[in-house]
Amino acid sequence: MITTSTPDTWQALQTDVASILQQCGFDTEVEKPVDTARGAVELDVYAEEVVKGRKYTIVCECKHWKNRVPQTVIHSFRTVVSDIGANVGYIISLNGFQSGSFTASELTNLELVTWREFQAAFEETWFENYFSLQVDEHLDPLMTFAEPFLPAWFGDLPESDKEEYMALKRQYDLFGIVMQSFCPYSRLFRKEGVPSLPLVDRLEPHELLETIPDHILQEVGYRELLEHALEYGRTAIAKFRAIRDRNAKAK
Repeated sequence: MITTSTPDTWQALQTDVASILQQCGFDTEVEKPVDTARGAVELDVYAEEVVKGRKYTIVCECKHWKNRVPQTVIHSFRTVVSDIGANVGYIISLNGFQSGSFTASELTNLELVTWREFQAAFEETWFENYFSLQVDEHLDPLMTFAEPFLPAWFGDLPESDKEEYMALKRQYDLFGIVMQSFCPYSRLFRKEGVPSLPLVDRLEPHELLETIPDHILQEVGYRELLEHALEYGRTAIAKFRAIRDRNAKAK
């Protein structure tokens, strides 16, 4: 799933919903005021995207309630969604819905979902439009260092720096290869959807597997994996660049 974190307030739920939609490519607004035929209302989250000149809109009602959402909320929100002409309306509830709510949403453009189900609905788009691009943007230098071909400047290094460089490759090569598999170009050759987590369950046994930290191998949320991977990868990139830069200055 996108994240293992559960919003602890209704404001946090709104923010997290808007964040996911924004990272999927939507323009989003939290607590957006709109006028309807029945008066002014405030939408918890409003999102829109324009694809080939056609606007697609999503509105979300976020319920951080202790109780299940009743059908009266569905009737009310259905009217709002219809009045503003949204393509789809999501009611996201942390604690589910009363049975009558699902009956009230039948044959409508409403989706009644839990926080986990909302993530599942947008997981593939989020992965392709955000996670994969973030890995590519921030860890691309590491992919270069993890390639089997050594950089041109490697031959000019003193022996001690060559040894340090090769030690870094042994430490970070497998991590770089794994991260590269998430990048857009690598995924062009795969027909799979979002790869499952944790990584440790998908990787074949390898002598370098222990070079990847456990908190990366064992992570089950993609947002958390991204945070850990970027931090670890940036540290690796800095170490490689330190060798390159200090030798460039010495010339």
